[in-house]
Amino acid sequence: MKALKQQLAALTIGLCTLASAQAEQLDVMTSGGFTAAFQRLSPTYAQTSGDTVDTILGPSMGKAHEAIPNRLARGENADVVIMVGYALDDLIKQGVVDPASKVDLADSRIGMVVKQGAAKPRIDTEEAFRKTLLDARSIAYSDSASGVYIQNKLFKQLGVEQQVGSKAKMIERIPVASVVASGQYEVGFQQVAELLPVPGVTFVGKIPESLQSVTRYSAGIPRNAKHPEQARKLLAYLSSAAVQPEVNATGLDSVPR
Repeated sequence: MKALKQQLAALTIGLCTLASAQAEQLDVMTSGGFTAAFQRLSPTYAQTSGDTVDTILGPSMGKAHEAIPNRLARGENADVVIMVGYALDDLIKQGVVDPASKVDLADSRIGMVVKQGAAKPRIDTEEAFRKTLLDARSIAYSDSASGVYIQNKLFKQLGVEQQVGSKAKMIERIPVASVVASGQYEVGFQQVAELLPVPGVTFVGKIPESLQSVTRYSAGIPRNAKHPEQARKLLAYLSSAAVQPEVNATGLDSVPR
């Protein structure tokens, strides 16, 4: 605890030295999985650095108007993008993001929720999880990385693709937990960090580790960013050891370093 406090103090002192420089507004595009962590961390960074942070939300991929690649393609400004690692890699290959700026931030695992007050089914083993899927009247999953994995791989791996196909639905744009909370779907799957902030649901747990698809969230700086130097300092803060307790509290796992 003492060491952590010392790290935080040193980080705060370092950030405070930035406050004397000209303050800038940083436009940060972040996808769902890291959003809760960023919303915890960005006020502290803004207060100590003197910069202001404008948070712009959007999925890492997909056809939605709000998706980060689509925003960038339309010419929207971003000083930092935070998104699924392989989606960021695509932007790097396209020449949109500076490859030298890439920083790994956190790992995210898939979890399940039911409506608040409903019984919590077992999902602690592969067989129990398979039974829960077969017994569920309706299943919702996201349109981002976790949902793509569930739809294209997980159902097939468990041998339930035919049985659940007609009752499973990919939910676009909005949090999966919200449609479970409203009673539209009985169970919902998404990355844990995207499930926990939504009211009206009960978090059942993470799916079995043998069936997990771990999504790494990374960040980078677009080549046309207006404030690349300030962006690099923000990324150093977000990936520092001192902020990991806050990151972990949102349901994310620290990246092994």
